[in-house]
Amino acid sequence: MSVEEYVVATLVIVVAVIFGRLVAGRLRVPGAVVLVLLGMLLGLVPWLHSLSISPQVILLVFLPPLIYNAAFFSSPKDMRELARPIVVMAVGVTLLTAFGLAGIVHLLMPSVGWPAAIALGAAVAPTDAVAASAILKRVGTPRRVLTLLEGESLINDGVALTLFSLAVTAMVHPLTPEEGLVELVKVVAGGLVYGAVVALAVSWSRTRMRDPSLQLMVVLITPFAAYIPAEMAGFSGVLAAVVAGFYLGTRGEGLLPPRVRVNGQTIWGALVGLLESMLFVVLGLQLDSVVTAVRDQFAFLDLVWVALATTATAVALRMGLMLVVIPLHRIPPFSKLEGADLRERLVVGWSGMRGAVSLAIALSLPAALGGEPFTERGALVFVAGVVVLGTLVGQGMTLPLLLRKLGMAREGARRMEFLRADEQMSCAALSKVDELLREGEVDDRTADSLRAVYTRRVSQVRGLMDAADGRARERVDSGRAVHAQITQARRDALVSMYREGDIDHAVFQEMSRDLDIRDTGAGPYGS
Repeated sequence: MSVEEYVVATLVIVVAVIFGRLVAGRLRVPGAVVLVLLGMLLGLVPWLHSLSISPQVILLVFLPPLIYNAAFFSSPKDMRELARPIVVMAVGVTLLTAFGLAGIVHLLMPSVGWPAAIALGAAVAPTDAVAASAILKRVGTPRRVLTLLEGESLINDGVALTLFSLAVTAMVHPLTPEEGLVELVKVVAGGLVYGAVVALAVSWSRTRMRDPSLQLMVVLITPFAAYIPAEMAGFSGVLAAVVAGFYLGTRGEGLLPPRVRVNGQTIWGALVGLLESMLFVVLGLQLDSVVTAVRDQFAFLDLVWVALATTATAVALRMGLMLVVIPLHRIPPFSKLEGADLRERLVVGWSGMRGAVSLAIALSLPAALGGEPFTERGALVFVAGVVVLGTLVGQGMTLPLLLRKLGMAREGARRMEFLRADEQMSCAALSKVDELLREGEVDDRTADSLRAVYTRRVSQVRGLMDAADGRARERVDSGRAVHAQITQARRDALVSMYREGDIDHAVFQEMSRDLDIRDTGAGPYGS
């Protein structure tokens, strides 16, 4: 395909992503399913059917922002409190799952060999907390469960990709145990050190930048600056991106001004969502060619059987390991697991959906080994795709039901957290106003005006907290509607002044951005 055709194909995939997510939202069905189906439909177009995406593109374009994003928005405080169980799950459970899945794949498809089977096991072993967290937050699951899942997802990507890298290396050049250990130490230590260097360099440079556009540029290139050079040096790009994201995520508030943070989070959220969705469309595009490529080696029904067996094994292994870990709290190294009851283990086990990272790893399997075509690649990608879709749909759609059956759904709990935070912030603002008045930095009139604003805010929030759930929801919705009308009135006035020539275009744009930022900060009334 020519460069122009690749550009057009990318545009078509992006349009399919937008359309697919709109349809999924209207139909209330998992977006991944709709996107894969759209990809399969696009595959019927002859020139798109022949679209070939290099595994290196998946590794170098898709993975860095996905990995960095998960690390950047993690909670270091909560993860530190649950560090031991998170490490047990992210390292122990991930490795056991990877080797268990490798065993079932090798048993059912012995022709792929152990290194390729381990590579597939590593690809589909790590869980993706994004889909599970969205469901768990909506139904109000205890924070401990969310922290366990998000912390595990942050680390298990690095564990799985390190194992995947070693397995791919062994597919080309068989490794002895000693060579494998040396390679592992180099990959892990190099990735951690390089990631720390990138984090410190970015942190230093951000504090010296005053131009918001430059700061946003640095935000966008950081994951690639952490990942790509590390991979080129033979280190773990994933661990480098995780270290950089984790460090900068804990210091983002002090390094970037509020306006840059708001814009950066919006742009970053859109980019990550687009990349994740594109992976599912690409999977749909490649399914037909994948099945066709392995038709001479595997009958289609046999391939489906292997995929379903692998999916069932992935679910069963995680559930079994989660339940078996319970008694380990009696052993000193795992004493932190003591607070986890059976219900939490069931929820954490059933929340083990696979997502975009697993799909990206599988699609990055090499197309050739030692100059020879890797003929089993298509079969492994197909199996990985079924595991990802099967867990996203099967577990994702039944997780809310499980939560309610176990009595762990606390509707409205998350909204109450927002309200409590809003109350404390407003009380802190009132205390600061009094302090500024005592120090003579504001006059009585200004202080009274500010007190009125924040006193009213505290009163409104406390009223919502004291109201019954249904009444509170009505008042929140009413507050949002009022805020939207007031904001629209301000926008109309601004547009009118611009059209009549009272202000120039630069002032109009600056005031519009100011309105946007104030609108996003409207708390429980405008968000």
